[in-house]
Amino acid sequence: MLRLLEVRLPLDHDEDALRAAICGTLRIPAPDLLSYTIARRGYDARRPDRIALIYTLDVTVRDGERLLARHRKNPHIIPRPDTRYEPPFHATRAPHPRPVVVGFGPAGLFAGLVLAQMGLCPIILERGKPVRERTQDTFALWRRKALNPESNVQFGEGGAGTFSDGKLHSQISDPHHYGRKVLEEFVRAGAPPEILTISKPHIGTFRLVGVVERMRATIEELGGSVHFESRVVDIDRSGGVVQGLTLAGGRTLEARHVVLAIGHSARDTFTMLRDRGVFLEPKPFSIGLRIEHPQSLVDRCRFGRHAGHPLLGAADYKLAHHAANGRSVYSFCMCPGGTVVAAASEPGRVVTNGMSQYSRNERNANSALVVAVTPADFPSDDVLAGVAFQRHWEERAFALGGNSYEAPAQRLEDFLAARPSPGPGEVIPSYQPGVRWGDLSEALPSYAVAALREALPAFARKIAGFALPDAVLTGVETRTSAPIRITRDEDRQSRNTRGLYPTGEGAGYAGGILSAAVDGIKTAEAVAQSLATDRPTA
Repeated sequence: MLRLLEVRLPLDHDEDALRAAICGTLRIPAPDLLSYTIARRGYDARRPDRIALIYTLDVTVRDGERLLARHRKNPHIIPRPDTRYEPPFHATRAPHPRPVVVGFGPAGLFAGLVLAQMGLCPIILERGKPVRERTQDTFALWRRKALNPESNVQFGEGGAGTFSDGKLHSQISDPHHYGRKVLEEFVRAGAPPEILTISKPHIGTFRLVGVVERMRATIEELGGSVHFESRVVDIDRSGGVVQGLTLAGGRTLEARHVVLAIGHSARDTFTMLRDRGVFLEPKPFSIGLRIEHPQSLVDRCRFGRHAGHPLLGAADYKLAHHAANGRSVYSFCMCPGGTVVAAASEPGRVVTNGMSQYSRNERNANSALVVAVTPADFPSDDVLAGVAFQRHWEERAFALGGNSYEAPAQRLEDFLAARPSPGPGEVIPSYQPGVRWGDLSEALPSYAVAALREALPAFARKIAGFALPDAVLTGVETRTSAPIRITRDEDRQSRNTRGLYPTGEGAGYAGGILSAAVDGIKTAEAVAQSLATDRPTA
């Protein structure tokens, strides 16, 4: 079987056109094309008047080897790659002590799943609640301003990605097709099969709930165990080797292989690790605001007369600008047809994030517009100074929002003119539990405000209408990534703590659902390799 790359056709082509394009590319008569399947479908909307669909196709033809040899210099005609995932190890019985996974977001979920599929019966510890109970607690903040610090957008089964757009694409290099493994497991657990073929797959929050539950059931059926409301408060690393964990309430657990997949907001755990001598280092991240436009405006700007076409869906965008003050400004976590949500995990602080359902049919589009910051911007040289920096601006947003988990908001035109907003225009903010109108220049460092004010008109030159006067800005976005990295060696173990495997976003090695899940799979393989070779951990 052959794989054809970059096959381009008009948006409204028929099936005969696709078959003709395959035969034309391969220069074969129609009877020689035996079958084909769509491996991936994307689009090129750089010219809205001439949007093209772009296909990756797997085709079966007569004399495939001969054809491949004939086209050997064509980089768009290659052998079909084998994307099947085979676990590198399978245990005949579970080891003692069993491997432990701390955290049940995407990295912990896939680390636990692959460990279970290899017969290693992991113990999974999640500080938050099962996903349906967690959803109720999250809604309590959005609807009643009641925050549960252990069960919210950040903590609980599924991790922060559960309350997001559910994007399943990334820019990581993936020559071994780990990403395909992730998508196939999601489909096996009930995600729409189309995520295997569309170029920008997503699931959406409500569908992710059921998918995560079914994946948990699979882990348990394979001998793993999942323990909720089980927060790790201490680690025994005697002699630089993991010996065990202590949970809130005093329970201890023997452990020699610990996958640390705690997410980017486990600030108390970061503190514990620092105090116990685990090697951490500060890292850059970004802060900024959420911006909302009518989704219909974004659709028209990106797709022109094709806005609303069922193969295109709700339009997204990706923007970047290098400001005169040296700061990078870029869009982040763009949520077509979604809502801005309260994502705080600590009392007295406001954090924003974006979320979409599978349908992406809410009135507004939203995205973070964020400005890069580095450890040089942090208030001290402490390894956790980035956490203090985040907290400062989250507390400031809480105060500007009236000390009630409402978020400060401002019309775009007023933000650019440096004047407070008395209220909304035609764009109604979607943030719950509500907004307090005012001046967002007080919610961010002055250099971030200056960079954003420069970037917004620049973005409007790329997307007509982006500087809509009534577009809504809501603050603040601080959790773009972890403010620290739990440094690891090539064997994926902590630089100074053998048996500890920092993984995913919280360890500073991923960004988004797919990359975190892939990182979890690779870490599970590293744990299995250590167990298979019975290699001493010290």
